[in-house]
Amino acid sequence: MTEFVLPETKYARSGDLNIAYQIVGEGPIDILIVPGAISHLELVYELPGCINFIQRLSRFGRIIQFDKRGQGLSDRVSGVPSLEERMDDVRAVMDAAGSRRTVLVGFSEGCPMSALFAATYPERVSHLVLNGGFARSGLAVPDAEFETITNLIVGNWGSGQMMKRVVGIADGNNEVLARLGRFERMSCSPGAFKALLRMNSRIDVTQILPIVRIPTLVLHSRKDAVTPISEGRKLAAAIPGAKFVEHDDRPHAGFTADNQELASDIEEFVTGHRSNAEEPDRVLATVLFTDIVNSTNRAVEIGDRRWRELLDSHDRLARQVVEQHRGKLVKSTGDGILATFDGPGRGVRCALALGAMARQIGLPLRSGLHTGEIELRGEDVGGIAVHVAARVMGQSAANEVIVSRVVTDLVAGAGLRFVERGSCNLKGIPGVWDLFSAEH
Repeated sequence: MTEFVLPETKYARSGDLNIAYQIVGEGPIDILIVPGAISHLELVYELPGCINFIQRLSRFGRIIQFDKRGQGLSDRVSGVPSLEERMDDVRAVMDAAGSRRTVLVGFSEGCPMSALFAATYPERVSHLVLNGGFARSGLAVPDAEFETITNLIVGNWGSGQMMKRVVGIADGNNEVLARLGRFERMSCSPGAFKALLRMNSRIDVTQILPIVRIPTLVLHSRKDAVTPISEGRKLAAAIPGAKFVEHDDRPHAGFTADNQELASDIEEFVTGHRSNAEEPDRVLATVLFTDIVNSTNRAVEIGDRRWRELLDSHDRLARQVVEQHRGKLVKSTGDGILATFDGPGRGVRCALALGAMARQIGLPLRSGLHTGEIELRGEDVGGIAVHVAARVMGQSAANEVIVSRVVTDLVAGAGLRFVERGSCNLKGIPGVWDLFSAEH
């Protein structure tokens, strides 16, 4: 996987306004991405999966992205821009990027505007792709109910709660929520977002959809927590000849999970073929999983507030201990961590130190380690070795560090002590595994 370099942000002139845009790749096909209601050209790369998605698309296209007027890095505006003004911005960005004709990819709120643009300027659109979209906003509700819904959203604006639903995170630690909250705040202000929701509640492009004559692909997920899949079905049914593809388990922001499948769907629709996904980078690493024992019971026992304080202390100290042992903290798992190390000895010593740290703050921790080949997937990791480490941890009791034989063989002579725990089967992993308990 090639290193991703943040593209230069440029500005297109749309009337009196400056519209921020970026270009990634040099492929023969122009692909212009129309974002949803929350966007920021530069912070979007901090969202999980975004870099992988853009890199995957750039293998066959030149990717053009922009922030709509009033959002992200584009000029702020008074009032709420109309769909017609937003179409002007798309045209201005295409002109500035030197794009005569493009594949138009709309996400969420960007879908009705993309469909309107395709119907109005068919000579400038070769293909239309609509993901997680709708023809008529789901917020078209009575004013009283609308106020209740929007006040709830705006009241939590900047906390990351809205983006949690968008990217499909059931629960996140403070670091994840802080990142999502920053994305919300930098996209637009609470008042501007409320005004945008009010305008969006009146969007209805149903009547223009039969006029769309551009080859159209509508993508939607059954697990979309923002726009029900029924809206995607209605959208596809209203556009003549549209192809509809349902995905099983993707969030509303489709690029944040299973993005290879999403990108491949777009590639096949646009080019007529589906290339193999890029082979992920593979390296040898020691994988560590930890878990707080009986976390649910402990949370009930001490209450949510005290439990959250303990988790925050755990997360902060875990990061420090992992860094001290030259490891990489891949992610928090809610009640534990996943980390990798370039040496098994450092991984074992880190696990022992984490156990001691957890005991000091009153949290019984269990840990599991395995050394093997892992796949680097952006900021995440995958592969059989990761699954083995998770299963090894499952064999661990409170305040115990369990490792596979591979780990003990590789640290022979390093001064670490182990006690045999016997052989066992690991769920879903072939073979019989010899396990050992690490001791101080």
